[in-house]
Amino acid sequence: MSETTRPSWLDNAVFYEIYPQSFKDSNGDGVGDFDGIISKLDYIKDLGCNAIWLNPCFKSPFGDAGYDVSDYYSAAPRYGTNEDLKRLFEESHKRGLHVLLDLVPGHTSVEHEWFKKSMSPEKNEFTDRYVWTDSVWEEPEGMGCIRGISDRDGSCAVNFFSHQPALNYGFYKPNRPWQQPTDAPGPIATREELKNIMRFWLSMGCDGFRVDMAGSLVKNDEDGKGTIALWQNIREFLDKEFPEAAMISEWGEPDKSLLGGFHMDFLLHFGPSHYNDLFRCAEPYFSERGRGDISEFVKKYLSLREKAGEKGLICIPSGNHDMDRLARSVGGESLKTAFAFLLSMPGAPFIYYGDEIGMRYVEGLDSVEGGYGRTGSRSPMQWDNTANAGFSAAPKEKLYIKQDDSKDRPTVESQAADKSSLYNEVKRLIALRSAHRALQSRGDIEFIYAEKSAYPLAYLRSAEGEKILVIINPSAQSADFSCALSPKEELYSLGGKISFNSGKITVPPQSAGFYLI
Repeated sequence: MSETTRPSWLDNAVFYEIYPQSFKDSNGDGVGDFDGIISKLDYIKDLGCNAIWLNPCFKSPFGDAGYDVSDYYSAAPRYGTNEDLKRLFEESHKRGLHVLLDLVPGHTSVEHEWFKKSMSPEKNEFTDRYVWTDSVWEEPEGMGCIRGISDRDGSCAVNFFSHQPALNYGFYKPNRPWQQPTDAPGPIATREELKNIMRFWLSMGCDGFRVDMAGSLVKNDEDGKGTIALWQNIREFLDKEFPEAAMISEWGEPDKSLLGGFHMDFLLHFGPSHYNDLFRCAEPYFSERGRGDISEFVKKYLSLREKAGEKGLICIPSGNHDMDRLARSVGGESLKTAFAFLLSMPGAPFIYYGDEIGMRYVEGLDSVEGGYGRTGSRSPMQWDNTANAGFSAAPKEKLYIKQDDSKDRPTVESQAADKSSLYNEVKRLIALRSAHRALQSRGDIEFIYAEKSAYPLAYLRSAEGEKILVIINPSAQSADFSCALSPKEELYSLGGKISFNSGKITVPPQSAGFYLI
């Protein structure tokens, strides 16, 4: 990947993830929409974020919250029109914000016209658009399937839910007659149609894509070589036609995704990253209980960083629509220390809407649109103290998902007015990150203290001759460690004052400090 293909704005990107149906409703139907998002762009900019990840907003029956697309070329009517989405891009650009759309290339909805035509027993251009076996009695090994729903003989593989048929990008190692190689006409046609979709929205004004399940496209691809080659082919297309398009993968293996031409890869809440050790386990590291362990995360993170190479960036999100809310397992002042970490690490940070005010996971909800246990993390944004917390003018019972109805629920309005709030701490941290290259996406990192089951955490960020020591102690107990570094200037302080004394650094409970070295 050449230097020219990396959009420079990623160097200091701070993303805000918007779940469109839960962000802001402008027309009183209980569901968020594009106009609602546009009305809050100034809020996102004022927070300090300069980029947006917009969860799927294409036409869909919403069996999986929009990750079941029925038309890649049309905005979902519940959110607005293609023109409205184009206006969202334009209004974002006026404010210096970039917008990534959520691209779902691995599967569609069963309601997509491609799938309906692929079900025909007569050969047509969509016969090989999906992964079909030759017989209804044979199911694809290791995958679920749909069968017995049409006159076509065969079972169609699904990627996740039974209404999400898998698109056909071929098999790296075909071992059954119906498994097509990646260079067969069907897989090539699917790949080229993916380029057409990207071309359509990039021409409309979006700035790139976050790609769902990016590592899963080619089947029987144990080492990812076929999928890497597919994305390299797409990278060639982007370099030629849209060199400034940003590409971020949901893959979790930077050595593969970045080789495929992505600029960034997410740490996932599943797999071997130890991301859950930070915020989402029985004893998270960022907890006042002080029983967590960050050492395995650091070990794995450094391994992934080495594989990612100089130009590869690893993103650490505060959370997303698939995880428990950050505040479900990390509370109080620990949330501030968590954001001190998130906003001082390399790679672009991602803030899930509402995490900046400590929105809670709403317990005990029935599943909404395929959310199941994730539904409680998708409740409507809490803006102010008016009806429905300012999210919607609809009657309460018509809201897309039940809102947190606690009397002390956090809102933007109340937190903005409180100088000691999480919101103002996050805003302060983003501003500090933006002011120092060493704290930004491409700055280097050296862990100074990250011992097994121990506190605090300390690391040195550096770029262009600037060095910043970051020290964070989430626990309710004072902690110390040996370190010969001495500060020239304090840039940031949270909680009690950290003391430096003859090579020993003592860190008060639930505190953090950033220091020029």
